[in-house]
Amino acid sequence: MFHALVAVKQVPDTTNIRIDPETGNLIRQGVPTILNPYDAHALAAAVEWKQKLGGKITVISMGPPSTVTTIRECIEMGADRGIIITARQFAGADTLATSYVLATLMQYVHEQDPVSVVLFGKQAIDGDTAQVGPGVSIRLGSPLVTYAVKIHEINLEENYMVAERKTEAYNEIIRTPLPAGLTCEKEIAKIPYASLPNLVYSLKYEPEIWTHETPVQFPLDQIGLKGSPTWVFKTTQPELRKGGEVIKVTEVGVGPAVKSVMDKVKESGVLNVVTGGAA
Repeated sequence: MFHALVAVKQVPDTTNIRIDPETGNLIRQGVPTILNPYDAHALAAAVEWKQKLGGKITVISMGPPSTVTTIRECIEMGADRGIIITARQFAGADTLATSYVLATLMQYVHEQDPVSVVLFGKQAIDGDTAQVGPGVSIRLGSPLVTYAVKIHEINLEENYMVAERKTEAYNEIIRTPLPAGLTCEKEIAKIPYASLPNLVYSLKYEPEIWTHETPVQFPLDQIGLKGSPTWVFKTTQPELRKGGEVIKVTEVGVGPAVKSVMDKVKESGVLNVVTGGAA
């Protein structure tokens, strides 16, 4: 039976990101959160194949208890089961520690109910590392198709998948045995409209809550901040560029407009760089 396992993440809405000018840290209080867009498209791909093959979709997310809203959104889209991995001990995890926790619990899910494909968004829009999908796949020992833009075929009888991935120069079509992982681009599938039954069901859905102790006992020195070799010391925000000046030829004439532009170019020092200092 087809069983897709989709990793999702609750992320800050990037249109409302603010940085504390004194500490350089992200201000998360009062910032609305959304389902990571790349993860939403990965889930949409899983929903498409569930409609073709039948089966089920499990979504799993590591985050705070408020992640319940993200899981409910996934149920609304067509997922069947939602799991939140949450505990104070997981706080501060980098991509290595996150991959370790996700891979361990995904293996647990697979042992209880065999998984056909594991889907990730290409990256999370808050960290932009694109490391968790590959990190999980390496720990699971499963093949991985990165930057996937289309799933051409999933053959459960012969146990293989054909997927298309993009590179900088061209697209590749890859056949890989199952179970396999994919990190998905937005092109992989369109976000479906929720059906009324899914919408009603999602409003009351309560996801399963897993911690650092259940269903798997994690060593505390390998999770959270203690298990993270990389730390973010500071986040800075680039200075906003000043708006340019508009010189309207219809108002000042061609000659004065050209002269004004050339004067400003000279003042900027661009000509000195281009000519090596000769004016």
